[in-house]
Amino acid sequence: MAVAPMSGVTDQPFREMFLKYKRPDVFWTEFVSADGLFSKGKEHCLEILTFKSEERPIVAQVFGADPEYFLKTAQLLRELGFDGIDINMGCPHRDIEKKGGGAALMKDPALAKEIIRAIKKGAPGFPISVKTRIGYSKNEIQQWIPALLEEKVSAITIHFRTREELFCPPAHWELAKEVIKLRDKYCPETLIIGNGDVKSLVQANDLIEETGLDGIMIGRGAIGNPWIFSEIQPTAQERLDAIIEHTQIFLDFYKDESKHFERMKKHFHAYCKGFLRAKELRDSLMRVKDFKETKKLIKDFKGV
Repeated sequence: MAVAPMSGVTDQPFREMFLKYKRPDVFWTEFVSADGLFSKGKEHCLEILTFKSEERPIVAQVFGADPEYFLKTAQLLRELGFDGIDINMGCPHRDIEKKGGGAALMKDPALAKEIIRAIKKGAPGFPISVKTRIGYSKNEIQQWIPALLEEKVSAITIHFRTREELFCPPAHWELAKEVIKLRDKYCPETLIIGNGDVKSLVQANDLIEETGLDGIMIGRGAIGNPWIFSEIQPTAQERLDAIIEHTQIFLDFYKDESKHFERMKKHFHAYCKGFLRAKELRDSLMRVKDFKETKKLIKDFKGV
């Protein structure tokens, strides 16, 4: 089981919450730019790649379209102690696609292969995985997945939607068995991980049993839910305590509260569900400006 890499979400404080409750089998970082790691923005990228030894095994996700930068990035990630590199070949962000990265790589299998080969050249034996989708504008599994499998990557994570579908309609899990057949034909050693709309550990295990997938990657269902791999149903009190705990870890990590605090609000929004007056608290948390206001609001809410 794994948590999907989500930009602005799966940072080190987020992952630390899972260390405290129940961790996944493997962690993924937020994605970073292969080019950015060797530019003026290097420090920001390295901040994103910060991790604790307790998080291992941990894989760094990278986006881009220049094989030479991927070669150098793989070497750097190995030096930093990562357990593998994951190539983003599914992100639909326009700015990333314009530069040939993310989902645009599904339109250019030759470049996708070149990137994988560059990593192997720069860091022989370093585990390589790919996170992608079933196709760009339509189901292209029969053409796209074999192209990746031919490069003998360690794992492929498939979000069972096309790029154009984004996050709607429901994920096409009925295609999972087709992917498994392709894996067994082209590269039986490659692990296949499924992604899309998974909201619980029970659902994840059911999908593995039904499809034959090697694992499940949970995305939005893990936000505000560090209990997801433990099968615990948190009480309202536990959710409120987790908001304070997560915010404190966040503050300890980023230091500059004024610069980063707004990022916490997507977590506040996710934590506030499943209890009386949760919406009221959620709306109020969207207006707080710092940790001090957050703690006071939670304390006052508990006292009601």
